[in-house]
Amino acid sequence: MQVDVLLGLQWGDEGKGKIVDVLTPRYDVITRFQGGPNAGHTLEFNNHKHILHNIPSGIFRKDKLNIITNGVVLDPVVFMREIDSLEAMGIDLTKNLWISKKAHLILPTHRILDAASEAAKGESKIGSTLKGIGPTYMDKTGRNGLRVGDIDLDFTARYEALKSKHQQLLKLYDFEYNLEEEEKFFAGIEVIRKFNRVDTEYEVNRLLEENKSILAEGAQGTLLDIDFGSYPFVTSSNTVCAGACTGMGIAPSSVGEVYGIFKAYCTRVGGGPFPSELLDDEGERLRDIGKEFGSTTGRPRRCGWLDLVALKYSLMLNGVTQLIMTKTDVLDTFETIKVATAYSIDGELTDQLPYDLEADVKPVYTEMPGWKTDLTGIRSRDQFPSELNGYIRFLEKELHVPVKFVSIGPDREQIIEM
Repeated sequence: MQVDVLLGLQWGDEGKGKIVDVLTPRYDVITRFQGGPNAGHTLEFNNHKHILHNIPSGIFRKDKLNIITNGVVLDPVVFMREIDSLEAMGIDLTKNLWISKKAHLILPTHRILDAASEAAKGESKIGSTLKGIGPTYMDKTGRNGLRVGDIDLDFTARYEALKSKHQQLLKLYDFEYNLEEEEKFFAGIEVIRKFNRVDTEYEVNRLLEENKSILAEGAQGTLLDIDFGSYPFVTSSNTVCAGACTGMGIAPSSVGEVYGIFKAYCTRVGGGPFPSELLDDEGERLRDIGKEFGSTTGRPRRCGWLDLVALKYSLMLNGVTQLIMTKTDVLDTFETIKVATAYSIDGELTDQLPYDLEADVKPVYTEMPGWKTDLTGIRSRDQFPSELNGYIRFLEKELHVPVKFVSIGPDREQIIEM
């Protein structure tokens, strides 16, 4: 068996959680391979909305194994809150959730450092979610970090040493703080102790040898990748398909299908370049109809038309084999739909993402008619209006990858397999 990978192709918020939930019945195991509680994966079913931050989105299917792997950074406070919320719904995860011993822990001081650093940037803020992600990954690469496996060793001493280092760093900032969440942090550590803590690289490869089907769930989006995203307005981990190998401990030859998720338009949270952003009534309309507010931060998302230059770049990096288009219904009322098919930079046309996306990049649009139809009640592709079929055919021709699923609403029932 191979590991199928599911990831976002834009700047995050593409609807990965819902798609994982829909695909989960086809798999034995669901993993999260990078990121942390800066990602909020939203699932909606039975008229209830659920937002997950650390836990894989397969947890609402009782017979599936879920694994938080080594590439994830885990906040014990957020984790405890999620577990409490799920237990209140009658869901016990202690048997079907495993945690990698090599996953790094987010300390309260990591979050304080994140806030202090962002405040010091002033107008050059990158739009951090202030969840401590960056400082935690910095400690990981700086070989100072605390890992889940450390809770079975001399954990308190290691914690105090890292906290002391952080407090020394905080002296560099004019930033007031307190450690009121320290008690909750240690309570969260006790919650983690209830779960099966394993060497997930061995376990994942063992499961593959046993012919178990595995779906790897990414967080954020390709254009936020630390190496290939719109640097420095990026996250602190590798969000591309290759990140599944390092984030899980699998060989590249173990990767099977690569599902790439994109919205029928584009959004972005926080700072950074966004060539197809709409700063007019149409942008506001997309935001209002799509309820475009961050599930983790609550911040309003910037909105714009679909950008095929950026999307082709993401396809190239990830080796996507199947596309999944989400929030298609948000475009139901638009007379005309635009798609950016090239950029104009200093009068020159290009179909490649430039090194400096903050330069004078002007999108070149192709226009097509909207479908002017309420899609939310459709349950078969045979009911799609001709204009939507035309939109999908146009994208497949441009991208050379088939659109496998089309999402037309927030509920798990509102996804059409093509």
